Amino acid sequence: MSETLEFTADVEKETAPLYERVKSVIPEFEWRMHAPYIAAINRLKKEKGAVILAHNYQTPEIFHCVSDFAGDSLQLAREAAKTDAQIIVQAGVHFMAETSKILSPDKTVLIPDMQAGCSLASSITGADVRLLRERFPGVPIVTYVNTSAEVKAESDICCTSSNAVDVVESLGVDRVFMIPDQYLAKNVAKQTKVEILTWAGSCEVHERFTADDIRAFRKSHPGVVVLAHPECPPEVVEEADFAGSTSAMIGYVEDKRPKRVVMVTECSMSDNVAASLPDVDFVRPCNLCPHMKRITLPKILHSLQTMTHEVHVDPVIAVRARQAVENMLKVGSPKARALAA
Repeated sequence: MSETLEFTADVEKETAPLYERVKSVIPEFEWRMHAPYIAAINRLKKEKGAVILAHNYQTPEIFHCVSDFAGDSLQLAREAAKTDAQIIVQAGVHFMAETSKILSPDKTVLIPDMQAGCSLASSITGADVRLLRERFPGVPIVTYVNTSAEVKAESDICCTSSNAVDVVESLGVDRVFMIPDQYLAKNVAKQTKVEILTWAGSCEVHERFTADDIRAFRKSHPGVVVLAHPECPPEVVEEADFAGSTSAMIGYVEDKRPKRVVMVTECSMSDNVAASLPDVDFVRPCNLCPHMKRITLPKILHSLQTMTHEVHVDPVIAVRARQAVENMLKVGSPKARALAA
């Protein structure tokens, strides 16, 4: 791991414009620890011609201060494919790095911590998908992008939380398997006449929210607007004012500018949006993703310094997984719809 760096006058001057972006969510004493790494990372990535992709669940010092692209997992992979940079550092979890590699097979994709996994992605394997095909012959398999390359490769088509309904209906069948997130599948099922078979996977962050939590937010913060991610249980989505992907929730807040809002998802996202929208009061339900939090500034710096850890995807699997992603992209942009009633 990289050595401890000092907060010097030069570092302070170099990072001052970045601190202006995040000073509402990062106290000064904490910034003094982050700034030396931010300065070193930004210098090194320019020297190496690298780009850093930061998921919406990364902490503000990563999201706002060292990333070149920030957003949801598929958005990041697509941006990586467009860039001329030959080195991609994924500030996210392992399946996201795999997706970047699938869409950019000739580029070097690094992840700062190989242990940055995902409870949802690990809930299903390629062998599980093959078994589903044996037991349910002819039923198309729609796979959430929050899965491993191996699982994508065994699927007919991928989906995101924002386009899942459109993907399901694009297949023109009466019944599909939607894997692995049981709650996303159940929430989508309420928006379509297609019968949706589910898998018992879930996100350990979103599954912990309850309808009682939402009612408690409203009682404690009268007038609060509740936004929920569709990976939450259906009863949570039903209590929300709006449900959608991370990008959709951010777009809602940016467009509507509610006076007070609670984003029922990983809590770092509220910090990231709050840094850009100081006029909005964010109620923060603090469910943290332990896997996302394995990615830190020192680990990003170390990754760039040592070119570790490189992510590889078997070329045969990558071709098949890419086809499932491209099948999704052919469906087009998702229709504007909220998954909440």
